Amino acid sequence: MANTAYKSVDEYIASQPEAVWDVLERVRSIVRKALPGAEELISYQIPAYKLHGGVVLYFAGWKQHYSLYPVGDRLVAAFKDELGPYKISKGTIRFPLSEAIPVKLIERIAKFRAKEAAERERLSRLRKERKGRSRTQGSSPAN
Repeated sequence: MANTAYKSVDEYIASQPEAVWDVLERVRSIVRKALPGAEELISYQIPAYKLHGGVVLYFAGWKQHYSLYPVGDRLVAAFKDELGPYKISKGTIRFPLSEAIPVKLIERIAKFRAKEAAERERLSRLRKERKGRSRTQGSSPAN
């Protein structure tokens, strides 16, 4: 992959070997369907999907595989049985280009990441509300 500043997901996919285009377009379609409200963008020079104030999922194409990122321990545990056939390392799931695309699994992973992001956003909002309330309750009017 050349060191290029991609401006869109279309541009990213077009820069990949032609043999990978259909797979990447299919993965893109699966993710977009699973995350209908997500903003599609390029981040770290790969396609990304942003929801709830942060990127929830990335994908990238390689010579022998395509990958989904980020993959944490909770996700791996939740999909342990289904992820068995795939290589997982350093926050990445690698899917071989030579195998059928696991449509339902990718869809469920995208939705799982979206739920994690929504929960993080909800907890962050609660912390801010509590912090704001404790400041208000802790201050007394000067007379």
